[in-house]
Amino acid sequence: MSNIVDDVKREFAKSENALVKIILINTAIFLTLLILKIILTLSQSSNIYAAVINTLQLPAATTEFLYKPWTLITYFFTHDDIFHILFNMLFLYWFGKLVDEYLGAKRVIALYMLGGIAGGLIYIVLYNVLPYFQAHIAGSRMLGASAAAFSVAVGASTLLPNYTFNLIFLGPIRIKFIALFYIILSLAQTVGPNAGGNLAHLGGAFIGYFFIKLLQSGTDLGKPIYAVMSGWSRLFRKRPSLQVTYRERQVYRSSSVYSASASGTVEMPDQMEIDSILDKISKSGYESLTKEEKQKLFKASQQK
Repeated sequence: MSNIVDDVKREFAKSENALVKIILINTAIFLTLLILKIILTLSQSSNIYAAVINTLQLPAATTEFLYKPWTLITYFFTHDDIFHILFNMLFLYWFGKLVDEYLGAKRVIALYMLGGIAGGLIYIVLYNVLPYFQAHIAGSRMLGASAAAFSVAVGASTLLPNYTFNLIFLGPIRIKFIALFYIILSLAQTVGPNAGGNLAHLGGAFIGYFFIKLLQSGTDLGKPIYAVMSGWSRLFRKRPSLQVTYRERQVYRSSSVYSASASGTVEMPDQMEIDSILDKISKSGYESLTKEEKQKLFKASQQK
């Protein structure tokens, strides 16, 4: 058990594995709720578990949401069914790896967070505006990372539409067709028993598409997310130790100086680098590129 805890601590200590951290957070919350559910059910206190879930899931009714605004975030980190979290995390991992490789870890976080928030807002708005849903609004609540995962999946499909996944029984399929299939499936189920969830899927897909399109034109929707991440990081960053010498004044070691590679910043490549990367693609394909080469190629594509 201690080895597992140590492995998790090591993963959270790394700076460029946002995708793994998101999956670990979702898994930890699910396992905590699962253990709590078992304990409370055996002690015949299942109503307490229901109250806990109720504080985490997103309500459709605006009157209830105003008292629980945090649920706009907590709902897409919370799962109550093992197959629900399994599918969402696999979906997130497959597509998130591509975003991470080409755009970096912070863009995975931005797509995930913005997709989850957009999905939740669309769910609330449509349930309160469309007459079809208003009859069910009082008892409608939502949880799960599907909208956030859809955002990452559609983002990856917009960035690399012709990238192929080898699916069992089906063979190689371009990811744009996989994303399109799930969008159509969600659209078809917007009038079914899980209408709210499927509306949220579409909201996440919308954000994923426009996030990448705007990024390619030079506008990064994730800047507010990066600002929050930076503030959060500074809040929990350890203060540098005080160095004292007998012949020199006290010196504070700066914690604000980082190399380009440590901060994840990729410089704009020159034409020789671009030509070299393109030659490598023509000889060995996209998969042969390193993570830095992929990010440089994307950086070059943004230059007008």
